[in-house]
Amino acid sequence: MSPTQPSPGSTLALVCALGLLSLLGGCAAPVAGGGSGSSASASFASALAGTERHDGLLPVHVDARKGRLLLELPAPEGPDGELGRFLYLEGLRSGLGHNDVGLDRGQMGDARLVRFRRLGRRVLLEQPNMAFRADGGSVDAVRAAQESFATSVLWATQATAVSRDGRCLVDLESLLVRDAHEVAPRLSSSGQGRYSLDAGRSLVDAGAFRAFPDNLEFEALLTYAGDSPGPLVRATAPDPRSVSFVQHHSLVRLPDDGYAPRPHDPRTGSFSVAYQDTAAPLTGGVTRRLAVRHRLQRTDPTGPSSSVFEPITYYVDRGAPDAVRRALVEGASWWADAFAAAGFEDAFRVEVLPEGVDPLDARYNVIQWVHRSTRGWSYGNSIVDPRTGEIVKGHVTLGSLRVRQDRLLFEGLLGTADTGTGGPRDPLELALARIRQLSAHEVGHTLGFAHNFAASIVFNGSVMDYPAPNVSVGDDGELDLSRVYGVGVGPWDHAAVAWLYADAPYDPERARGDDGTVIPFLSDGDARPAGAAHPSANLWDNGADPVTGLEDALAVRALALERFGVDRVAEGQPLAGLEEVLATVYFHHRYQLDAAVKVLGGLEYEHALRDEREHTVRPVDEADQWRALRVLLGLLEPEALDIPEDVLRVLPPRVPGEGRNREQFAQRTAPEFDGLGAAATAARLVVDGVLQRERLARLVDHHRRDPAQPPAGQVMAALLEQTLLAPDDGAAAGASASADEARHTALRRVAFRAVVDGLIELAADRRATPEVVALATARLVEVETALPDEPEWASLRADVARLLARPAPAREPARGDPAPPPGSPIGSALDATSSSWPPADEGCSLGG
Repeated sequence: MSPTQPSPGSTLALVCALGLLSLLGGCAAPVAGGGSGSSASASFASALAGTERHDGLLPVHVDARKGRLLLELPAPEGPDGELGRFLYLEGLRSGLGHNDVGLDRGQMGDARLVRFRRLGRRVLLEQPNMAFRADGGSVDAVRAAQESFATSVLWATQATAVSRDGRCLVDLESLLVRDAHEVAPRLSSSGQGRYSLDAGRSLVDAGAFRAFPDNLEFEALLTYAGDSPGPLVRATAPDPRSVSFVQHHSLVRLPDDGYAPRPHDPRTGSFSVAYQDTAAPLTGGVTRRLAVRHRLQRTDPTGPSSSVFEPITYYVDRGAPDAVRRALVEGASWWADAFAAAGFEDAFRVEVLPEGVDPLDARYNVIQWVHRSTRGWSYGNSIVDPRTGEIVKGHVTLGSLRVRQDRLLFEGLLGTADTGTGGPRDPLELALARIRQLSAHEVGHTLGFAHNFAASIVFNGSVMDYPAPNVSVGDDGELDLSRVYGVGVGPWDHAAVAWLYADAPYDPERARGDDGTVIPFLSDGDARPAGAAHPSANLWDNGADPVTGLEDALAVRALALERFGVDRVAEGQPLAGLEEVLATVYFHHRYQLDAAVKVLGGLEYEHALRDEREHTVRPVDEADQWRALRVLLGLLEPEALDIPEDVLRVLPPRVPGEGRNREQFAQRTAPEFDGLGAAATAARLVVDGVLQRERLARLVDHHRRDPAQPPAGQVMAALLEQTLLAPDDGAAAGASASADEARHTALRRVAFRAVVDGLIELAADRRATPEVVALATARLVEVETALPDEPEWASLRADVARLLARPAPAREPARGDPAPPPGSPIGSALDATSSSWPPADEGCSLGG
């Protein structure tokens, strides 16, 4: 969109008018801080010389020759010199291009309610404190709340000129050319060195300014200088000592009073704006939460269904490839069905962004396509009015490497023969099916919905879950991908739209799968922490029974490993690329493993309000826990840890000039593939899950309350019994042993080492409970007596002895086992535990 253009001669007319006013107003009293009327008018006119006026939300005068932007503010209102209230947004037009740093193209900060104030000739941009309010209170109660808590002055400057009628001009350079998005701290916190803004190489881009009736859009080129750049900056910037970004600023008109805020209901999976109401009655709490949602009003609110005054419209980035762009439009459009079912006809639309429209324009809800040097999260963020929870702008960030990683995943399962054919087993088509779901997921965040990580207990229960590929081994012995991803939003999503937008009363019976299963709501705090307890709250899992899901995933993994070969990379590509594909196959079960682990010491509960229904918190049935432990122990068997010899023989070293990357296995046998290292990694996935400190602490307490519950000490002992070498196993490793026996003995030793290292770390963990530490220590005493007196066990024996030699401080052993390659998206240690806005999702940011 082009900026609003001034009428011909407007600058000259303005100068003449101001000159006339100065002649007629020579006897007027001077404005405070503005000098005499004639001198004020003259200085105002002089300041505008050579500028071009752009009318919009506020007048802005552009001096293209000097690269200056002069904002014209109205005369003060009230005794505190207020000049108007707005929403202020800042973000990045251009990014660094590395997921781990998190500075992406199109990234936006939070919306801030701000007000301009003029005190004398000083102009302030101040952020009132919206975290503490006095809703419905008297004038004195409001004043008490305002004066009890600090505000934040974000920027201050000297007025360039003040007119006779009190208007003033301010030069925006120092507002726009500052580290508003905190790029330097982000670079530092991600280990990329100390950077600071270089004012000499940073400037306002006056040509990028845009003026519209409800918003003003500004940009500045910012350059950050650093003398010790980190590896991620070195990998992405042409000169890592000088990193430049385009920072975007928006000033947006506050929404009118036509929006009705809605109280947040924690059962309905929506985000919220939270604050303390200091005027709340003494009979209740002071915390208030408002649901975050778009404004959507029906033309006939009395009937069951009608059209709306203004539909919610999202626009897809024109920069996405054609096939991806079509998938993004299709997936995001699924939400239209949920709105129609809730009584909003033609209320949700998805279109391609019109040519020339700025994706950062605050008037447009946008799905933006973003490139990075590494794959990573996608995000669904919204600009929210902090006063009411109304969404002003939805902004989705989709990482472009996600679709390529999903294609790689399916090529690992199926091979590359069908890639690009368009058939039902084409890895590219299967990856595009995931992109449709991802588009719907991230848009769902910008509609106000949090993750529901329990929805996968039914197929396609909600697009707000993270979906694992729904792959199984069919009766014919082939991989079945007929329902690899769901199509359309699920029953939870339909219910959530009705609750949030149609104001339907909460009723859990609304969210039912096709089989009648009621879908609960469990989000990030229930699923992401290492010690999470609910067995239904999982990322990237399938099915209502986590243990059955793990068994199914292991069957798929076994078949894929058996068939793994050179056809897993495209013809003409280096065979060295097989290693990245193998990672997706070998760790195919990792997230279903995480789900099954939660059955141990698991806790079933729901997020509820006090009502007539019965709500109980109860441990998982003990029979289910023992079953889960048996399946998990099976993952420590040599057959489960091994990689077939036929696979190992087709994994060559990297080609010349191509280094190793994060998508590969960690390596200790360079240049050869590290088969034992891969086994150690897989074993630690099991051990770390079972020996997680909060999980074991729950087992201790649950067994105390119910002796039928599995004892934590017995769980530890089971790990040791599963992996401890019997006396004849040690002999089997000798010269007379068969090749298979020797191969399996080495793998069993790797698994045993993983268990013992896990116990050592647990016994030395100061955050573990005393009961858990005592049990781990007791198991290590047993290990010390059971270890064979042979050279290959000397290092492990020394580590155990060092731990048991306390009360001297225990040395926490450095883990030599390689970490697995990243999985989500596939994988990250992101911990988003709040349902308040903004989401830290993939995302959701944050995202999925």
